[in-house]
Formats: sequence, C-alpha cells, structure tokens
Amino acid sequence: MSLPSREVLTQYIAKAVELGKGRNFKQSVELIIVLQDIDLKSQQVKIREVVNLPKGRGKEAKVCVVVDPDLAEVAKEAGAYKVITSNELRELNKKQAKKIASECDWVLVKADLMGVAGRVLGPALGPRGKMPVPVPSGGALKSLIERYKNSVLVKIKDQPILMTAIGTEDMKPEDLAENALAVLSAVESKLPSRTANIGKLVFKTTMGIPVELAL
Repeated sequence: MSLPSREVLTQYIAKAVELGKGRNFKQSVELIIVLQDIDLKSQQVKIREVVNLPKGRGKEAKVCVVVDPDLAEVAKEAGAYKVITSNELRELNKKQAKKIASECDWVLVKADLMGVAGRVLGPALGPRGKMPVPVPSGGALKSLIERYKNSVLVKIKDQPILMTAIGTEDMKPEDLAENALAVLSAVESKLPSRTANIGKLVFKTTMGIPVELAL
C-alpha cells in the first residue's frame, strides 16, 4: 500500500473546500489522519513533527524570537513577528507570558536562553501545545524564521488521530494536496508499519463538512 497520489488528494480536497464555502472569513483547510493497528503506549508512535509546507500555509505563522539584545534588530529585519530580548524575558510576569503564548504560533529561542525560556514561558506555552524551539549558536536566523512561518506541528496525543492545517480555502487544491503529501510523508516515516497504519484521511474546512478517503 502506498500514499494516495496528488491527483486523488486534489480531488478530495477540492470537494471539501466546495462543501465548506460560504463563511465570512478565510477558513483553514484541515487534514485529519486516522491511524489503525498501533499501540499508543509505544514510544514508536510518539509523533511530534514540524513539517514545512512546500506551498505555504496560506497565512503565515507568527514567529516570535527570543535573543540577546545585540541580535534584536537582526531578528526584526529577518521578519520576526515579535522580538523578546533576554533582558525582557527575565522580567516577564505570568500575564505577559500568557499573552506571548497566545499571540505566537512559534517561539524560537537562542539555545543558551532555553533554560530561562522554559521556566518563564514554558508554563504558558505547554497548555497550548507549544514549546520553545532552540536556535543553534550561529544558526541562520532569517532562514529559520522563514521556514517556521510556513511550518505546522503534527503530533499525536491520547487518540490515534493527527490533525493539522494544510493551508487555506483560497489556495489551489493541487497546492493543498502537495502540502498534504508533505505531512503524510513525515507521518508515514514515523509509523512502525508505514502506510498500513493509516486507516483513513479526512479533509475539511474550519466550519465545513468532513470528506473521508479510506486507504
């Protein structure tokens, strides 16, 4: 068994988008992967993957960056949504930390500040399913920010289901299909029996009717 072709995915995604039309806001297009024949207690299926969507998210993610003051301007010029300096980080209270956690889709943190970030921001990020992402020393900040602007987190919780956005309803169905394939490939590579562990796929817009594709 192999993953569905881009053509098949395009067909199902187009149907989901059509069924979901008529809302007064730009809806996300969601991919739900329903797994089968897996042991959720096994470390083999503790999936938490950052997937870069080749055709973009339709709406860029808000990437916030925690750096030393000397890199603040660099981070701003590199396109960070919000820049928090190491000095500011240490002064944050719980309310401010929660605001950052709610505003930012990703929080990139200079590696040597991870300890402080974990202590200050961790309690606010954790419940939202977000975690600080370490930026290696000497890492290319601009390319990292660009990458995360168009990346999604795919993870499994306490059910054999993974769900993520693959774009927005105004994108071409074939581009959404390419994004879906990127997510599926990343997930498949982490499963013990590869594609055999994927029971079905479900596509839907934010407020739309689910369209199922059995595998």
